Amino acid sequence: MISTPSFDDLSRPAADPAYWMLDPKVVFLNHGSFGACPRPVLEFQQTIRNSLEKQPVHFFARQLEALLDAARASLAAFVGCNANDLVFVPNATSGVNTVLRSIGFKPGDELLTTDHEYNACRNALNFVAEQAGCRVVVTQVPFPLNSEDQIVEAILSSVTTRTRIALLDHVTSPTALVLPMERLVRELARRGVETLVDGAHAPGMLPLNLNKLGAAYYTGNCHKWVCAPKGAAFLHVRPDLQHAIRPLVISHGANSRRTDRSRFLIEFGWTGTVDPSAYLSVPVAIQYMESLARGGWPTIMRRNRELAIAAQKMLCKALAIAPPCPEHMIGSMAAVPFWDSPEPESPTSPLYVDPVQDLLLEKHNIEVPIMPWPAHPRRVLRVSAQLYNSLGQYELLAHALGAYKPDQF
Repeated sequence: MISTPSFDDLSRPAADPAYWMLDPKVVFLNHGSFGACPRPVLEFQQTIRNSLEKQPVHFFARQLEALLDAARASLAAFVGCNANDLVFVPNATSGVNTVLRSIGFKPGDELLTTDHEYNACRNALNFVAEQAGCRVVVTQVPFPLNSEDQIVEAILSSVTTRTRIALLDHVTSPTALVLPMERLVRELARRGVETLVDGAHAPGMLPLNLNKLGAAYYTGNCHKWVCAPKGAAFLHVRPDLQHAIRPLVISHGANSRRTDRSRFLIEFGWTGTVDPSAYLSVPVAIQYMESLARGGWPTIMRRNRELAIAAQKMLCKALAIAPPCPEHMIGSMAAVPFWDSPEPESPTSPLYVDPVQDLLLEKHNIEVPIMPWPAHPRRVLRVSAQLYNSLGQYELLAHALGAYKPDQF
């Protein structure tokens, strides 16, 4: 174990990397893709699994609902909403699909998004549009950019009288931009458009108050910046819209005669037999991460953001480019435009991995994502900052990139 330095000292990890199970031989700069769960949280998850397996009927039939209620209450307090307006889902992609496949779109409707939207959720938008005979409108948001006004103006300029919903990333996946979501939700609502916020990266990265935000629908992952186990996410639905939102899996709750809780909670509370241990571990993840910093979550968010900003500056210098966005639009991740590349061969995995990403891992033991955006040949490189990271790791990346030239790839 290392001694923990001041959170203002970016030259060393703010928490002992040994708290996580990450390979110490790898410079891991990609927390944003799948997160990393601390050992004590995984140990708690195993106690839940042990309890389940000891007496499955008792656990599922007699204990689970109350345990889920308690976990939802803890998570709701963390993200600023009423626990009855929030349900667990496996991941944010499932949350987006749940909303889109519940709404009755009609031919002629327009579904608005941006060219920064996460590919999986964009595919969900395309799917429901094809099924309903409506149209996806993709707004082009520049990157690099100078102001959040460019984002707001681009999105609002695409709204028409046929726009039914706007699917927007709170933190864009490829470009790591923190969108001005309160402003966007407010301005879209003035134009009669509800917003589905893909907040996959936001919980644990940004302070959230979903009641204040007022978005119709908000889904977020807990396995990323909250550091909960994989398979833990939530869907928040504004009370006036909950009657129309049904889970992707219709199960026992569909014909339940219970009146002690909302149909929303009843249906989402049981969608078949699954391992609920990731959901039930979320409160422990919130508490454990908070315990790592004097000052708790605000300190964690500040430190990760400062490290991401410093990393972006370092990479911009190495690549001889200007910073691509204002600092206030950076959270715990930062992206920079990267060298163009030719169209790759057909991928052998549903998750594309860039050849340079492979090279950096094989030759330099650095794991960092390089993604095509908005399409080949353009690419972006994105770094993440978590408590186990330190400034020297980004220096290693900058030095490694300096060994190559764009025409080598």
